[in-house]
Formats: sequence, structure tokens, C-alpha cells
Amino acid sequence: MVASSPLPYVVFGVTGRTGAAAADALLRSGHPVRVVVRDSAKSQQWSERGAEVVVADMTDLASMIEALSQAQGAYVVSPQHYHREDLFERADFIVDNIARAAVAAAVPRLVALSSVGADRERGTGWIRMNHRFEQRLSETGVPTIFLRAAYFMENWMPMIEEAIRSGILPTFLAPSQRSIPMVATVDIGRVAAALLQEERMSTGVVALSGPKDYAPNNVAGIISAMLAKPISVTVLPETEWPKALVDAHFSKAALAGFTEMTRGLNSSYIDIKSDSGVVEMLGTTMLEQVIVELVQRQR
Repeated sequence: MVASSPLPYVVFGVTGRTGAAAADALLRSGHPVRVVVRDSAKSQQWSERGAEVVVADMTDLASMIEALSQAQGAYVVSPQHYHREDLFERADFIVDNIARAAVAAAVPRLVALSSVGADRERGTGWIRMNHRFEQRLSETGVPTIFLRAAYFMENWMPMIEEAIRSGILPTFLAPSQRSIPMVATVDIGRVAAALLQEERMSTGVVALSGPKDYAPNNVAGIISAMLAKPISVTVLPETEWPKALVDAHFSKAALAGFTEMTRGLNSSYIDIKSDSGVVEMLGTTMLEQVIVELVQRQR
């Protein structure tokens, strides 16, 4: 562990799940924390817990430098704007700002949220933004741990809502009996917080998955047991993906990115073990725990 320091750890993305979990873990460990928000109205819970709050826009370099200055490390995420046709260009712009700000602020270390498949240069859809994220931050020379997370367990939320209503669990993942690594967002935040506190000052990659792999059939079985009623699985054919995603309000570019990414997952082209030069870590949260919380919210 690093020696005690009065300088804070900076955490971005606290209005999301992984950033909130990282900030929570650091605060619980007694570390000074600076949370970065775009809207100060969403910062009250953090200020009440003793965190320093800084308002910054990731498109504004000056505010980013201020947010990262005088810190002992930072957890950074690159938000993705799925409603925009220029979402890849927008991501590149934000990533460049993060990189430039980290250098200007002389941040000693970063933990950056990335994704399974970020080792691949093409054929990964949305994940290509994380590939570029890793490339750009690596160029800075700032010691960075890229946290490549597996498929988020929380991605099942809208499908679980449908299963509760209709008894049918729709899924984009195929075949329905094939298990893939999944991870809870709370584990991502906790591991990010732990990695920030490590002594090593080098760049590397950590692949993070949950304690076990799951298939869509497993998800349906968990929901069925909880609700005490049968839940069947329906694998959505690709022709139905645009209709199924209409409520997500994806741009055409985002829908194309989702399609390519999902094809990659289903073909195992996107695989957490495709890069042999990474450190593998396991979270502790089981999918059953996450689904219990998601189901309770719907009742």
C-alpha cells in the first residue's frame, strides 16, 4: 500500500456505478477523495461524506487540469455518447483532453476503465473507443493501469424488466447456453480503488471478471428461482436488434457499433483471454446478488 498522503485520490464518474463504488471504497478506507462532477447538484452525498467536490467538463481542458492537480492518483473513465453520430470522434476528443490534463497536472498514476476486447484494433464496435483510450494514455508516459472489465452484470437490467413482465428473457447473446465472463460494477470500482493504492508505478493491464461465468440460460434460471415462475430465453435475431433498442435512442453510428460489438462477443472474437500479457483478477460479487437487487427494484 502507498504511504499516507494528504493529497486526494481523484475519482471521475461518481454519478455512474463504477466511479461511485471507487469513491466509496476509498472513503471507507479513510483516504482523502476528490470527486469530479459536471453538475454540482449531484454532489451533495459526496460532500456530506467529506469528499472534496470539483466541477469539471471533460471537454474543457482547463477544468480537467484543475481537477487533476495536486493528487496522488486518479480513476478516469471516458463517457460514451450513444445518441451522437460522432460518438467515436467525441470519445477521441475527450480522451485527448484526459491525456493532456494528466500530463499538465503531473498526476503520478492513473487507473483507467477499459473493456474486454480493448486489445483488438478493429472488429469490436464500441470497444474501439477503449482501444483508443488505452493507446492515447499510454503515449503520455503517465503510469496507468488499464482495467479491462468483462461484460457488466448490470447490462441485464432492461432484459430482466421484460422477463418480470412477460416471463420471457430476451438476449442479444448467443447461443443462450454459452457462458461468458461477467462482472459487477461494484467490483470494478472496488478493484480500481485498490489498484490506485498500489506502490507500483508502471503501466499495465488488469483483466477483471466475476467469480464465475454465466450464460443467458443461467440468468433466466436465477430469475425463475427468485420469482417462483418459469422464465424462458429468447435469443433476438440481429434483424430485430434495432427495434429492441429503440428505447435506448442510439444514433445510427451507435447502433452499428453495438451490432459489431455483439457479433464479436457471440463469435468469441472479443474474449477476456485474447491478450495473454495481462494480470487476471476476479471480483467477489455473484450474478445472483446483482439480479436480486435488480428484481427488487422492479417490484
